[in-house]
Amino acid sequence: MTSILYLGGTGTISAACVRRSVERGHDVTVVNRGSGRRGLPDAVTTVSADVRDPAALRDALAGREFDAVADFLSFSPADIAGNLDVFEGRTGQYVFISSASAYQKPPAQLPITERTPLENPFWQYSRDKIACEDLLRAASADRGLPITIIRPSHTYDERRFPTMGGWNDIARMRAGRPVVVLGDGTSLWTVTHADDFAVGFTGLIGHKGAIGEDFTITGSHAPTWNQIYTWMGAAAGVDAPELVHVASDTIAAFAPDLGPTLIGDKANSTLFDTSKLQALVPEFATTITFDEGARRAVSYHDAHPEAQVVDAERDAQFDRMIAHARSAG
Repeated sequence: MTSILYLGGTGTISAACVRRSVERGHDVTVVNRGSGRRGLPDAVTTVSADVRDPAALRDALAGREFDAVADFLSFSPADIAGNLDVFEGRTGQYVFISSASAYQKPPAQLPITERTPLENPFWQYSRDKIACEDLLRAASADRGLPITIIRPSHTYDERRFPTMGGWNDIARMRAGRPVVVLGDGTSLWTVTHADDFAVGFTGLIGHKGAIGEDFTITGSHAPTWNQIYTWMGAAAGVDAPELVHVASDTIAAFAPDLGPTLIGDKANSTLFDTSKLQALVPEFATTITFDEGARRAVSYHDAHPEAQVVDAERDAQFDRMIAHARSAG
């Protein structure tokens, strides 16, 4: 039985990986500061601790060792350094969740592979992930730290829509209001359901061939943004939602917080080659395309009114973007 410690475990990606690990018969422990957004299987051992406090984390784990540590919560080199203080020498595999947004933007060629340079001048989040990877590679080269680096792209589940507005977009469609779509809506965007991601991720846990390597984990499903919004509309019972196309730079001007994620990632067509992953985990594949994913997400939200949260500020921003686009057109 493989023992796995998850730092995190209740987020979009990590919760699916925890479930898959339990299904595979692994001994799973989760560390976080509370129950989080998603519940945990009964078989999971939970430890409450602040992962940003190495001393508290060390005390909470009471000297336990793990076959693998899956780090979903490190976003800066300081985070990594603190975790290495705790786990170096206490695990046979340190798995760091980086990001496919770290790959060169805009990409010089498609598909993106693990050989694509890591370079994103537009998004600090991505540069911080690259710095984390650099620190881990140095620890691997200097001290033999057994690392595996994972790069997911846009991963979603039934609680999370992969669009700028999330539930706002569904509410607008159902009210007969237009929704904002970035660019001309024809760029390709790879979306991966968390349950599919978990198959690839857990297949690398404990795999000797994964030590010292990096892997992109994304599906092969890359619809256009127009298709993504249209499928959301169909799932919500709206056959022909009104899509208003707005340039990424314009969206960023009206909603600055969206700028880095668009210009540094979503504004570019993305296609990934996951043959390196599939060579080690042949069962990995896209089994949930977004037409089905949209139905699951809308069904979940319809069954959970508390999840139907409309961001009024974002809604107003969308109205201003649409007015600007129409006046410019």
